[in-house]
Amino acid sequence: MAEMDTSSSGGGKKKHGVTKSKKLSTRVDMTPMVDLGFLLITFFMLTTTMSKPKTMDLIMPKDTEKEEEQNKVKESTALTILLGKKNQVYYYAGLAQDPNASSNPDFFKATSFANTGGIRDIIIQKRDEVARLRNHKGEPEDVVVIIKADDGATYQNFVDLLDEMAINRIQRYATVDISDQDKQWIKATETSNNIQ
Repeated sequence: MAEMDTSSSGGGKKKHGVTKSKKLSTRVDMTPMVDLGFLLITFFMLTTTMSKPKTMDLIMPKDTEKEEEQNKVKESTALTILLGKKNQVYYYAGLAQDPNASSNPDFFKATSFANTGGIRDIIIQKRDEVARLRNHKGEPEDVVVIIKADDGATYQNFVDLLDEMAINRIQRYATVDISDQDKQWIKATETSNNIQ
């Protein structure tokens, strides 16, 4: 707020018939401006920290060639999910390291992202099944989801599947390159279901 200091010495005495004008000094009080400055700084600091983008943290294992340093997954706790083209989702229990697994017609199955009967129900069912198992310390086992994406899979489907991991509280999951055997199974299933 600006103030005018009207105090002057001598008053309005006339000297030689001329009235002497009063000298006015202006003094600007900057205290309210400093307060406003601090309020603006505080406001912008708070709004910038709240507008930070939220991202999902991914912890990637160390890439190593040594067999003893690689992370091992039990066949009984694994669920492999494959993303195909046209929003198709395929899955099978385990890691499919057994060459005789493909001879079982119920081994490789197709599903979707539907709310009922979709991949979410499959994940919940596998999680509950694995939770009944015990490890060597007597603790419940955790399900491990292996995610593989085919060349025709979309980024949206991959993000949707990561959302399913968060929704279903799956702590251990990994993205792995799709194998040639998986591609053959997807192609055979697409052919039998007439998916182009």
